[in-house]
Amino acid sequence: MQLSPYHALVGGSSQGIGRAVAEALASQGATVTLLARNEARLREAAAALPTPAGQRHDFLVADFTEPAHLAAVVAEYLAAHPAGFQLLVNNTGGPAAGPLLAAPGAAFEVAFRQHVVCNQLLGQALVPGMVAAGYGRIINIISTSVKTPLPGLGVSNTIRGAVASWAKTLANEVAAQGITVNNVLPGATITQRHTSLIEKKMAETGQSQAEVEATMLRQIPAGRFGQAAEVAAAVAFLASPAAGYITGTSLPVDGGRTGSL
Repeated sequence: MQLSPYHALVGGSSQGIGRAVAEALASQGATVTLLARNEARLREAAAALPTPAGQRHDFLVADFTEPAHLAAVVAEYLAAHPAGFQLLVNNTGGPAAGPLLAAPGAAFEVAFRQHVVCNQLLGQALVPGMVAAGYGRIINIISTSVKTPLPGLGVSNTIRGAVASWAKTLANEVAAQGITVNNVLPGATITQRHTSLIEKKMAETGQSQAEVEATMLRQIPAGRFGQAAEVAAAVAFLASPAAGYITGTSLPVDGGRTGSL
């Protein structure tokens, strides 16, 4: 599980699951470059990362709604750091909730750029360095909706499924070069998005927070919501040499909620 030889690029890492992932990778020795759009949060998060192996963490500022700018920022960084990254964690905020037929076409286009196009651009930029290093791990934080679509998340269900198919295709293409590609599927995990979904449900139904949460918890065999650190622990394992024979998979971290194998 030791990651000290490796450099990780972690998307959406100024808060929530992305930040927890950055902390988990750093705690196991990886050097981490945070990637998100809020510079103030990134600066604070980078300064707070653990450094058990004397790492020097840093960050990049880019918005996943602007793929071309993201690609330019990463290209500039790679030009100055030719060793590149051996670990890539694709993670960004999910599309807004709502029924499928109520979503405008533009919502799908924006979400596709944020998730599929940005993943593709980052993969194209980083995989050559992984090949040169003989080691690579690409891990996508998506959703259990790729196994069982979730009610009220029409755009998200659609786009997450596209990311899962992208990942499986890429996994097959790069496996022989020492690179694995996997998906981690968080269930109901305590984050800002989790809170916003609860608040939206409260507004729609007139129920209290406790009532909405009780309904959600009845669907989770573990009887509780997940913690971001629990999702991050799964990512850290998949990033490690110990997971070298695991690729093209989607791992739910959901307390047993997903109703499929």
